[in-house]
Amino acid sequence: MESSPVLSSPARRLEGKVAIVTGGASGIGESTARLFARHGAKVIIADIQDEMGQEVCREIVGDGGMASYVHCDVSSEADVQAAVETNLRSHGRLDVMFNNADTAEEYRPHLGFDRSGFEKVFAVNVIGVFLGIKHAGRAMASTGLGSIINTASTVSVMTMGVLPTGPRRGGLTRDAAVELGRCGVRVNCVSPHLLASPLACRALGMDTRAMEDAVEKSSVLSAAALKAQDIAEAVLYLASDESRYVNGHNLVVDGGYTTTNPSLGAHLLASS
Repeated sequence: MESSPVLSSPARRLEGKVAIVTGGASGIGESTARLFARHGAKVIIADIQDEMGQEVCREIVGDGGMASYVHCDVSSEADVQAAVETNLRSHGRLDVMFNNADTAEEYRPHLGFDRSGFEKVFAVNVIGVFLGIKHAGRAMASTGLGSIINTASTVSVMTMGVLPTGPRRGGLTRDAAVELGRCGVRVNCVSPHLLASPLACRALGMDTRAMEDAVEKSSVLSAAALKAQDIAEAVLYLASDESRYVNGHNLVVDGGYTTTNPSLGAHLLASS
């Protein structure tokens, strides 16, 4: 009988692995970088928020973890390539690439979105993911192992009627999963429900409390409120050996929101 593979200990699920986290200075990226480090990974935070990124690294190291920072604008191929190559020179390997960096203009319908705003969002949210897949994929394919995770959103499975980039990230994930899967490299994405991050609050013109209240009122799952840590835990699973046969998957973390159309229910409640 074929023996079962030995998985890493649940207590240290990324022991000995090297991970790059783009957009790791704040929000989902920061929570994920900290969680990766607690699980034994050497973490490279790649961001344009230099002071914040360096401070997160100092705190991780102060807590006994391993972390370093590299300035990286993911819309620049030179920056992404340099981040991967700097990591390889320092650590000799790359096991996990979390393409998480994100930007947003003020949310508005397609017809109200100007070209420059579209190009800015597309350059970071779509081209940035493509570049991360390209350069991390090349490094991982040479070893025949690795996990690439992309942050998408619930608009990868439903629309909000605004200019989303989640569907594009989902498509890149599936295409790359087929191509790189033949090399032993897994590519998946995680799709969070709306999180009251500073970026999302600015884009929607809402403060944190107002957004959290709006999400809670529209939630299907009443037992918990979505936090960045919840997304980080999902990313940890996709990065770890526990998901060794998961490839091309979109892990939706939305409390069941996308399983139903909430419009009728909201109308009935408002009318009652």
